[in-house]
Amino acid sequence: MNPARSSLAVSRHRYRPACRQCCGVALDMGSARTRAWLAGRRTIVDVPTVTFPGSGAVYPIRRGAIVDTAGAARMLDRLLGHRLPRLVRPLVVVTTPVLDGIAYRAAARAAVEVLRPRSVLTVPSARAVALGAEADLTRPLLVVDVGAHLTEVVLLSEGAVVDAHRTPLGTSDLDSAPPAEISEAVVAMVTAMVRQDRTSLTRDALDRGALLAGGGALWPEITHRLTDQLHAPLRPVPAPHTAAVRGAARLLKAAHTHPAVTGVVPPPAGHPHRSPDPT
Repeated sequence: MNPARSSLAVSRHRYRPACRQCCGVALDMGSARTRAWLAGRRTIVDVPTVTFPGSGAVYPIRRGAIVDTAGAARMLDRLLGHRLPRLVRPLVVVTTPVLDGIAYRAAARAAVEVLRPRSVLTVPSARAVALGAEADLTRPLLVVDVGAHLTEVVLLSEGAVVDAHRTPLGTSDLDSAPPAEISEAVVAMVTAMVRQDRTSLTRDALDRGALLAGGGALWPEITHRLTDQLHAPLRPVPAPHTAAVRGAARLLKAAHTHPAVTGVVPPPAGHPHRSPDPT
């Protein structure tokens, strides 16, 4: 093949940002699926969270924890390496589980280094879900995120995490654990939050209606059971399985438009800079 034509063919598939400082990636790395949104594009890349270093498949994220950082890095390189410009360092926004977030953030930052980011920001998944659903964050909000391997119930107030519970159950367990078991686990977590809350935040959020996200929101039996057992409104978000990455994308856009608000400081020419983690 003509080298010039080969180079042109590659460049057609490589993302070119409108401006060098606007290159960015929003990431939601789940146990079953990893979703990414690139600044300037209208589509979400959605692939299984798996890598193939040898003869078999390796799953680098399990039950909301990155158990193989090198494997996660290989997956990200395969997913995004050819989609990013070679000479521009992207700003990366990564969603993280609310609980055990410190360990996850450290592992996520290490894995994301394969993308050569100029800065990495993290956001709790529940807040990302709320942003993706365009929910009103000025009022208390209860987020129920039923993922493939992990279910989180999180109380937000003014957009900040106030309380959180989780269970290592998700839609991937439906073969062995019926929907009733997942629903009962969610109800137990919400009940514990209400009992432990000495304010009215949890009750106010529940009366307002819990926001339901994750793949579990696509299971009618789960949504019907939760509505009946919580005795409160339940609001499944549109396209619930991609709500978190859409919320991360909104933060990415805000960081590009108002860098001072999100703590992103443009690096001096020739000197990469990593801003502090706002979470």
